[in-house]
Amino acid sequence: MGAAMTKTPPPAPLRLYNSLTRQLEDFEPVHAGEARVYSCGPTVYNYPHIGNMRAYVFADTLGRTLSFKGYKLTHVINITDVGHLTDDADAGEDKLEKAAAERAQSIWDIARHYTEAYWADVKALNIRQPAHWSIATDYVPAMIEFAKAIADKHCYELESGLYFDTTTVAGYGRLARHSTDEGESRIDPVDGKRHPADFAIWRKTPPGEKRQMEWDSPWGRGAPGWHLECSVMSEALLGFPFDIHTGGIDHREIHHPNEIAQNQAHSCSNDSGARLWMHNNFLVDRSGKMSKSSGEFLRVQLLIDKGYHPLAYRLMCLQAHYRSELEFSWEGLSAALTRLRRLVMAAANAREAETAPVTDRRLADLLARFDAAMSDDLNTPVALTLIEEAAALKKIDAGQKRAVLEAMDSVLGLDILALSRADLRIRPKVAAITETEIEAALMRRKEARAAKDFEASDALRDELVAAGVEVMDGDPLGWDWRLEN
Repeated sequence: MGAAMTKTPPPAPLRLYNSLTRQLEDFEPVHAGEARVYSCGPTVYNYPHIGNMRAYVFADTLGRTLSFKGYKLTHVINITDVGHLTDDADAGEDKLEKAAAERAQSIWDIARHYTEAYWADVKALNIRQPAHWSIATDYVPAMIEFAKAIADKHCYELESGLYFDTTTVAGYGRLARHSTDEGESRIDPVDGKRHPADFAIWRKTPPGEKRQMEWDSPWGRGAPGWHLECSVMSEALLGFPFDIHTGGIDHREIHHPNEIAQNQAHSCSNDSGARLWMHNNFLVDRSGKMSKSSGEFLRVQLLIDKGYHPLAYRLMCLQAHYRSELEFSWEGLSAALTRLRRLVMAAANAREAETAPVTDRRLADLLARFDAAMSDDLNTPVALTLIEEAAALKKIDAGQKRAVLEAMDSVLGLDILALSRADLRIRPKVAAITETEIEAALMRRKEARAAKDFEASDALRDELVAAGVEVMDGDPLGWDWRLEN
């Protein structure tokens, strides 16, 4: 919150949906005044698509809300640079090893390149830096120790590796609803497994093969299983139990149930490791370009290349509740960009003001309603309407208005007090004309209009329109790009 706002947390109790219990629960931190959150991060074998990035917009919004509510936040996001197979179950090849073989590159170089690409998307979407980026390969020795601690009671060894026996812990799969008609299981069969749902803790390198990433272990040279990584890193950086574990809804079916099983085994209890498990729903693209095998798939950079400001995508995500499926379309993104422009314009008169204590009843009421919306399981669709209402207020103290907008935007992360309309004007990659050439053409058009040479003025306008430029007479901005979908 801005300095002018009260330092005590707003009064509405924070209630969040726990996927494990399938109900809303009051947030009660493990450690008073703190919030410790772990988010499953990307596997850095390729660029993240915008559906992947929805999970981090959600986790960032959760973290911002916890900060807004007065909690000291410790947020961890991992980087998986080893162990994630091409199938989320125990089948297929390691995604990084496969990418390295296909491109004849060092696996370490590939991991670094795509990690930096992911971090660029994080920055573009105004996602706050976590307290820790945990890199999986940095924790392999700890993973081996974790596995050794649970191996005798909960694991068995096969020719292909060390496997976890899911019958040795209580309630396996309850997160994924494996025991109900709603649940599903994608664990593929592996020769010798005792039970279909058993999963790899350590994968041995097959005889005659050499991987770029492999380590010695009590079970042979190889690499850790994907599920082991998050258990080890979350415990190392946050301690068990911690407050909240987040991820995409796809993790609810295999990855997170397996994490929970490992955490139970390691703690010798029925504790899942986290008090709340939270999952965002899918972003759906009917065109099929969300898949990374589709060539030019939907990346944040592709949106920018087409002239869309990345925060328009963030706003698009916030327009839907995180537990609702969100359909992507270029028309929807265009509408989100228009909504962001209007919000930035409405906030402009507060941009230069000094923040002031909020005494105006209208603003105080809007802030209380905003708090109630975000405290109601992160109800961002309602929260967006409230920041718009606050920005649109007329004849109100600019300093108080700025204080309220700062507080609200500290949660939504749209940067509305720093952005201008010109900042939202992104040049499409395919544009055949530069901003300098546009300004020169507009100056010639202005001169033609002053000379009442309307034929020349219209011709210049038509040239600009043909070049993908929208001329906006009477608007201080002057022009904008005509974005094609």
